[in-house]
Amino acid sequence: MAYNFRLFPLCFLLFVLLVNNNNNVILCQEGSGTRSALVPAMFIFGDSLIDNGNNNNLASLAKANYLPYGIDFNGGPTGRFSNGLTMVDVIAELLGLPLTPPYSQASGDQMRFGINYASAAAGILDNTGRNFVGRIPFNQQITNFESTLNQLRNTGAGDVEEALAKSIFFVGMGSNDYLNNYLMPNYNTKNQYNPQDYATLLTQQYNQQLTRLYNLGARKFVIGGVGLMGCIPSILAQSQNGACSEEVNQLVLPFHNNVRSMLTSLNSNLPGFRFSYIDIRNMFQDLLANSRQYGKSIYY
Repeated sequence: MAYNFRLFPLCFLLFVLLVNNNNNVILCQEGSGTRSALVPAMFIFGDSLIDNGNNNNLASLAKANYLPYGIDFNGGPTGRFSNGLTMVDVIAELLGLPLTPPYSQASGDQMRFGINYASAAAGILDNTGRNFVGRIPFNQQITNFESTLNQLRNTGAGDVEEALAKSIFFVGMGSNDYLNNYLMPNYNTKNQYNPQDYATLLTQQYNQQLTRLYNLGARKFVIGGVGLMGCIPSILAQSQNGACSEEVNQLVLPFHNNVRSMLTSLNSNLPGFRFSYIDIRNMFQDLLANSRQYGKSIYY
C-alpha cells in the first residue's frame, strides 16, 4: 500500500527521528507472522478524528458504527469516523504495528501493542461534548490507560516501564472544546472567557494531562494540533456562501500557539520528554491553497 507524504513534510521527518531515537528494532509477533516494528506499542488519545469504536456501546449521539462509515474498510463499519483507515491506523502500519484496538474491545495480547482510548465528542474539559450525551473525556481516557497498565503488570508482560518509555503516545485533543463547547449556544463558556483566557484555561489543563501521562511512564509524544476549525462542514454549513469562517479560525489561534509553547516547556522541564508536533492547521492551509499539487480540487 502506498501513502502520499506530501501533507507531512516536516512533521513526519520529526516523527521518524523521534521513534528512531534508540536505534532499536523490536520484533513484534502477530499470529504466526513476525515483523519488525520501530516501537513496542502505540497508545492513542483523542476525539472523533481517531476514535475507532470506543463510542459504539455508549448511550451517545456520536457514533460511526453504521454505513456509509467504513465503506472502504475491510469488514465494514467499526466506529471509525472515516470511509477507511484513520491517520493513526496509517501510522501504526508504518511503525510495523497491528491496527490498534479500541479500549472497549481490547483484551489479552492485543494490549501489548497499544490501545486506542479516543472517543468522539471528547475534549480536554470534562463538560465538552455533553450535547452528544455519552463520550469519554481526556481525563477519563487517561484513567482507562491506568487500568490498562495495571492489567499489563498483572499479566507479567515483561518490563512494562521500559516498553512504555519506548512507545509512542499519540494525543489529538482540543477541537471539541471549541466546536462542542465554546461555540455552542447552550454553553455559557463564551460569556465566561474571552478567546485568550479560554485558550489559557485549555492549555493549563492540557499541560496537567500530558504531565499525568508522563508520570505514568510516557516519554515519546506525538501531538496533533487543531486544524482550521472555520473550514469544517458544520461551520461551512452556517455560511451563506459556503466559505470558511475566518472568525472561527482566529478564535482557535491562541490555543494553537499556546500548545506549541507548552510542548517546548514540557520538553525543557521533564527529563526524557520528547515530542513531535503535527501542525494540522498549516497543513490544511497548504492543502487549500495548493490543492492541485496534491491531485485534488477544492470546492466551496
